[in-house]
Amino acid sequence: MNTVGTPLLWGGFAVVVTIMLAIDLLLQGRRGAHAMTMKQAAAWSLVWVTLSLLFNAAFWWYLVQTEGRAVADPQALAFLTGYLIEKSLAVDNVFVWLMLFSYFSVPAALQRRVLVYGVLGAIVLRTIMIFTGSWLISQFDWILYIFGAFLLFTGVKMALAHEDESGIGDKPLVRWLRGHLRMTDTIDNEHFFVRKNGLLYATPLMLVLILVELSDVIFAVDSIPAIFAVTTDPFIVLTSNLFAILGLRAMYFLLAGVAERFSMLKYGL
Repeated sequence: MNTVGTPLLWGGFAVVVTIMLAIDLLLQGRRGAHAMTMKQAAAWSLVWVTLSLLFNAAFWWYLVQTEGRAVADPQALAFLTGYLIEKSLAVDNVFVWLMLFSYFSVPAALQRRVLVYGVLGAIVLRTIMIFTGSWLISQFDWILYIFGAFLLFTGVKMALAHEDESGIGDKPLVRWLRGHLRMTDTIDNEHFFVRKNGLLYATPLMLVLILVELSDVIFAVDSIPAIFAVTTDPFIVLTSNLFAILGLRAMYFLLAGVAERFSMLKYGL
């Protein structure tokens, strides 16, 4: 796989992401289960966007020093394009989360905990998907045409799709999960599992977490091929993608707060 990613670039990216996640998790642990306010969500959204732009600037500067501007300019632009693609497509994902939390009556104070693990899981799953896709492209050039055809197919399907009036609980996947998981009927504080009569039970919070992860995978199947259409460099695809999803939790609380004030916003988006 051809890539501009050097050990220094990969290491720098890993350090930045690890430090920011550690800070986020530390703040989560100190404050306990609580809802993120719109002000906090806006501040964290700004932090993640700023950090992404700073990383891209550092990436560009490094390539200027090592490869020259002829290489640095298009690569930095590819990162920015991939970041914007993922960020814009993620809005639909955020509103799916909003519907899930609303349907399962997850308290606002517990939504942050679910999304912490949801984003961590998304990092792992998307990393696997991106490296797998990059390897396939390096072995079979024609697979890019399949990605393109798939994007056209999903676009047409979305344009022709009718509004689904059935509730989330009626979806086959949800019914299957409820039928195969030993599950309680109510949420038990912030626990994903509880023990009753010596048996381990999943709570509805665990079901919501699974659905959050699956929704992210579904949206990633759309967004990742779109970024591969811009660049096939795994370093740029991965870093732009992960920087975008790392800010999703803050974006969720920001848009959730706005949606409460403007009830028709979700339809406009």
